[in-house]
Amino acid sequence: MRPDDWYSTDDLDTFLTRAGSFLRSRPALHTVPLTVTEGLRTRGLHYYGTEAPHFGVLESEGAVRAAYIRTPPHSLNVTPLTPEEADSLAAHLAGLGRPVPGVTGERSSADALARAWERHTGGTSSPAERQRLYRLGTLTAPSPVPEGRARVAGEADRDQLVRWQREFAEAVGGGAMMNAEKWADARISYGGITFWEDADGTPLAMAGATPPVAGQIRVAPVYTPPHLRGRGYAGAVTAEVSRAALASGAAEVLLFTDLANPTSNALYQRIGYRPVADFAVYDFMG
Repeated sequence: MRPDDWYSTDDLDTFLTRAGSFLRSRPALHTVPLTVTEGLRTRGLHYYGTEAPHFGVLESEGAVRAAYIRTPPHSLNVTPLTPEEADSLAAHLAGLGRPVPGVTGERSSADALARAWERHTGGTSSPAERQRLYRLGTLTAPSPVPEGRARVAGEADRDQLVRWQREFAEAVGGGAMMNAEKWADARISYGGITFWEDADGTPLAMAGATPPVAGQIRVAPVYTPPHLRGRGYAGAVTAEVSRAALASGAAEVLLFTDLANPTSNALYQRIGYRPVADFAVYDFMG
C-alpha cells in the first residue's frame, strides 16, 4: 500500500462520485462521513466551519478501500483502516503539508493511524476520548416515564437551542464545534430537535437526530441541564426521537456515547441500543 494510492480533493462532488457507494455500503460504521457530507451538500461547504473541507479516497485494484474527511477546524474522520492502510494514510497526509489536529475513527484504525502519524512526522499523539457506537434493536420505553411530554422544537425555540448547544459543547469539551446559530437554524428547518417539556411548556431536556442518509439516522445530541439530571428526561426524549426515526422508515438508528460516562451507556442500553463498535479520538501535536 503506497501513499500515492490515496486521492485527495477539495471538491465534494468529486469525492462523493468516487466514494459515495463505498460510504453507503456500511452505513453504521460510516455514519459520520455520511451525515457530514450530506450536511455539506445541502447546507453549503462552510456549514461546519469557516474553512473549506477536504477529502481523501484510497483506491486499490479498481475498488475503494477507505476514505477520510476533514472539515476544519475539526479533526480528521476516517473509515476503518488496516494497519497498512493507516501507515500509507499517515505518509499521504504528511506529504500534503496540511495541518492535522487529530483523528476520530474506529478504535483499532485510529490507534494505528496515531502510531503511524508519529512515525512519519516525528510528532506526538494523545488519546482524547473513547466512544462507543450503538445501534437500536428493540425500542423499550423507559419506565416509569417522567412527567411531561415531547415536542419538536420550532422557530420560537431558537434562542433556547443556541444556548443549550453552547452548553452541550462546553460540557463535552467541544470547543471546535460548529456555530451554534447555524446549527439551530439547520435543526429547526427539518424538525431535528425534540424537547421533553413540563406541563407549562418549559424545556427540560433535548435530543436531536440527523437527517436520513443511506437508510441511517443518528441520534445526537442528547442534553439535559445539570440541575435537571437524574429525573429520566434524557431517557424519555431519546426514546421519543428514536421512535420517530423508526417511524420515518430508518433502517438503522444509531448513536455515540462517551465510554467515560457509564450513566449514559447504561441508559441507552436500557431503551434498546446495542454496541456496534468502539471508536477513539486522538489529538496530534507537532
